[in-house]
Amino acid sequence: MRSYHDDEWGVPSHDDLHLFEMLVLEGAQAGLSWSTILAKRENYRRVFDGFDPERVAHYDEAKLASLLEDPGIVRNRLKVRSAVSNARAFLAVRDDHGSFADYLWAWVDGAPVVNHPRSMAELPATSELSDRLGKDLKRLGFSFVGSTIVYAFLEAVGVVDDHLVGCPAKLG
Repeated sequence: MRSYHDDEWGVPSHDDLHLFEMLVLEGAQAGLSWSTILAKRENYRRVFDGFDPERVAHYDEAKLASLLEDPGIVRNRLKVRSAVSNARAFLAVRDDHGSFADYLWAWVDGAPVVNHPRSMAELPATSELSDRLGKDLKRLGFSFVGSTIVYAFLEAVGVVDDHLVGCPAKLG
């Protein structure tokens, strides 16, 4: 967890593969601890073909059935199916905007939203941005993109920087 926090969480990402990976993982995390998902991350990478949305978008029923049998991931039918439908929506957004990163970062005019929380109690679970983005993602065909999941995603990929004031990993 410390390595993830210090080296990855909150680092601005413009890499579509990484953004898709984090979108899938944040959706899988719903109702579970992030440490559970991080422990399964390498398994996810293996069974979801390195989070290549082109490949995931073409998964058929046989592939979905094999994923649901794999104990190395969260075997929730809705979450697994959402990864496939989200891959399709992700590719459509990429086609419309040049990249998913371009679409995502346009929501903040290309610059991270840097908050200055002084304690964990000041960290929100949602924001006006995550509310609006989640609604737009749903409109575009994504699932498991409620405001709380979207806010966690925004933090994870550095669109929102919520490192506490004084945190050694603070980027902004």
